[in-house]
Parts: sequence; C-alpha cells; structure tokens
Amino acid sequence: MFKRCLFVVILSALVAAASVSVFSQDTQSNDQQSAPAGGQPEHARHHLDPAKRTEMLTKQLKLTSDQQPKVLEILKSEQSQMESLRSDSSQDDRRSKMMDLRKASNDQIRALLDSTQQKKWDDMQSRHEQRQEHH
Repeated sequence: MFKRCLFVVILSALVAAASVSVFSQDTQSNDQQSAPAGGQPEHARHHLDPAKRTEMLTKQLKLTSDQQPKVLEILKSEQSQMESLRSDSSQDDRRSKMMDLRKASNDQIRALLDSTQQKKWDDMQSRHEQRQEHH
C-alpha cells in the first residue's frame, strides 16, 4: 500500500514538472515569435504605425475623407521626426524633444477637427494622460 501511494506521488510530481517545463518552453517560443526582428513588440509597432493610428482615429472620431489624409501626413511626419530623434539625441534631451513633438502633432490634429470631434479628442487625450500617470 505504501509503495503504491509513493508511486502515485512520484508520478504526479513528474507530470507536474513536465507540464511546467512544456508551458515554459511554449511561453518562450510565443515571446520570440511575437517580437519581430526589429526588436519592438507587436503592440508597440502598431501604436507607432501612422496608418493604424489614422484608422483608429477615423473610427473613434469619425474622421471625414478630407481629414484622414491630413491626419495620416501629420502622423507620418511625427514618426519620421521621432526616428531621427532616437538616433541623434541624448536620453534626457530626446525625451523632452519627443514630448514636444507629440504635443505639436496633437495640436495639429486637433486643429483639423470640428467642435464635436475636438471634445472627443480632448477626452481621449485626458484618458491617455491619466493612464500614463499610473504607469
């Protein structure tokens, strides 16, 4: 009887250890697959992609067909300038310049919006700032 219980306990421990090992390997392979060669996680790439951001803003703000290409150009310009800053500036200087650049882009986008869209934009920006304070 004792040998049987010992066998069941050892077998259970082996199964548990194997499960943890398989789960760990699966998680590592998923992490490697989701991080592309560029090194940025997928959510970061989509956040920075001007076309995706324009699409998101179009849905959230109901951008007109006239506003969409203008917003896209602002976001493309911002992305280009951000990439230049990443390679040219010191860490402290870079952060400050990036924040200024983001504010300027946000102001340009806001100027394109009608009053209803501006109210929604302001609410979105406020929520974004609140989330940033918590991180």
